[in-house]
Amino acid sequence: MRPGRSLLPPISLRPRASPARHGNPPIQQHHATTTHRLFSQTALRSADFTHAVIGGGVVGLAIARELALRSNHDGASRSSTPSSSSNSSSSTLLLERHAAVGTETSSRNSEVIHAGIYYGASSLKTALCIQGKALLYHYCASHGVPHRRVGKWIVAQTSTQRAALQAVHDFCTREIHVPVRWVGADEAARREPAVRADAGILESPTTGIVDSHALMVSLLGQFEDAGGTLALGSKVEAVAPLGGGDGSAGWELAVRDAATGELSTVTAETIINSAGLGAVDIHNMIVPPDRRKKMFYAKGNYFSYAASSPKVGTLVYPAPEPGHGGLGTHLTIDMGGRIKFGPDVEWVDSPDDLAVNESRLALTAKEVKKYLPDLDETQLQPDYAGIRPKLAKQGAVAHGKGFVDFVIQKEEGYQGWINLLNIESPGLTSCLAIAERVRKLLYT
Repeated sequence: MRPGRSLLPPISLRPRASPARHGNPPIQQHHATTTHRLFSQTALRSADFTHAVIGGGVVGLAIARELALRSNHDGASRSSTPSSSSNSSSSTLLLERHAAVGTETSSRNSEVIHAGIYYGASSLKTALCIQGKALLYHYCASHGVPHRRVGKWIVAQTSTQRAALQAVHDFCTREIHVPVRWVGADEAARREPAVRADAGILESPTTGIVDSHALMVSLLGQFEDAGGTLALGSKVEAVAPLGGGDGSAGWELAVRDAATGELSTVTAETIINSAGLGAVDIHNMIVPPDRRKKMFYAKGNYFSYAASSPKVGTLVYPAPEPGHGGLGTHLTIDMGGRIKFGPDVEWVDSPDDLAVNESRLALTAKEVKKYLPDLDETQLQPDYAGIRPKLAKQGAVAHGKGFVDFVIQKEEGYQGWINLLNIESPGLTSCLAIAERVRKLLYT
């Protein structure tokens, strides 16, 4: 993965302790000539950047790429006009607090391209997952990102679970028009003889897997090739809206350099909070106390399986259960064909609690054996754990009471701030669609 640049010398941030600007190289002026931009026309004209994207996970990378490509396209269009000026271009900064991009939720998940079948018809999760799935398959095929459309079986063992599958089938066929099909007993025995499904199998043929690391490398490369600036080891410690406190004159961010410890400032016309596990912290830096939120951390433990038998070539999920914090302990396959099981749901107090909880191995084996009865428990090994950022302790699937959707919005009372909260699964699948939505919120 390409190394990022420190914020301090390359883009000449000002030390926070000094209010003076002298000694800095000239800062390009950003003229508001785009007719469809929706952030303030009176934003800080001498801002260091047009856009500051906070958070370098897969969603932040996709957003930064989208904005940098738009800026690059606009700059090329203006440069072809004799009256255009070089200082009319816009620019995008991607701030990541860690030493590399994508080290949190983006690299600690199932790497599944979801079909979009678990959420309410009117939810952002459904709309962006379905749109994002199509965009992601096309992007991966066009840019050489390893992926495979392996399909998924959702399996039922009881009449209650069968009813849940019927509800998913009806929802997909009647409301959101996502392909699903029933798999008969003979076909199941032929394709996946090791899988048990006493009460039925519903197949999602458009579900797949992707190499999330390769995807992020690709997105980062396109972002930088479009002129974007990546700042690694750059933790945002404060955000101040300028222009009467509403961002109408831009935004000032206090950024701590991990290498030097120095606190500096950077200004931007807009900010995009896509900080994932840190998104609520960024939100709470800006809003008054009565609008602050709390983050809940759903830890998912994953266990690898070293045995060659039973062999399975399709993703296998248990039937969804309303109110659960996840999709159940499922069987997934990576691009190398390696089987892993997870994630479970373990509520923890810290996003840094990333050690696999080995005490949960027995429960994982029990859940997996419901659909893979010949599992050799002695071959299960702790693999990795990931944390899902949630705004509530329930509601990962379905709709109704307890369901919490993606939050992707222009924050009320502020200008030039796009806020993304509760971006958990299916965030990886949805990343390109989320990026398009952010661009449209800013420009259309």
